Amino acid sequence: MARYTGAVCRQCRRERLKLFLKGDRCYTDKCAVERRAFPPGQHGQARMRKFSDYAIQLREKQKVRRMYGVMEGQFRKAFHEADRRKGVTGELLLALLEKRLDNVIHRIGFANSRRQARQLVKHKHVMVNDKKVNVPSYIVSVNDVITINENSRKVALINDSLDSVARRGVPSWLEVDRAGYKATVKSEPDRQAITMPIQEQLIVELYSK
Repeated sequence: MARYTGAVCRQCRRERLKLFLKGDRCYTDKCAVERRAFPPGQHGQARMRKFSDYAIQLREKQKVRRMYGVMEGQFRKAFHEADRRKGVTGELLLALLEKRLDNVIHRIGFANSRRQARQLVKHKHVMVNDKKVNVPSYIVSVNDVITINENSRKVALINDSLDSVARRGVPSWLEVDRAGYKATVKSEPDRQAITMPIQEQLIVELYSK
């Protein structure tokens, strides 16, 4: 499947918001949004034009899709799954994205970014319930136990990320045993666990047209 391989800082600048795609760099003054708070491209600094309702909805969808690092097909599939379930579609969509294994690895501090987490999963450093899982889109469930392979616990990338997890914090629906390189899914992620400024209703409106 095709995946974006360009400069991820351009994506943050396009959305005019820190999407925290580069880990620790996003917390420093080297962050591209801090240095150039305007969209990329030769017309990026032009006067802000008025957006249509469709454009606002599209930008919201693109923001969330880029934040979680998923392609359009994956995002649309997640939306249809959320729409099929009982409940508030927008909140169910965000919960599904939160429960992706690559996102969980990032949230519990084994990786500084979701892109980094995806690499750890693909390279079989991660186990779910004592079984190797190398699919970043794997959806975790309540009471699942996520661990790092015994042979991978000396990887500098993982340990450096664990040292800096206090800056980001771990959501309440996850419980981390740092010494054991282990985390447990305590409950379903609720809307309050997602602190980024997301207006999920705009995405629902976009896909409902």
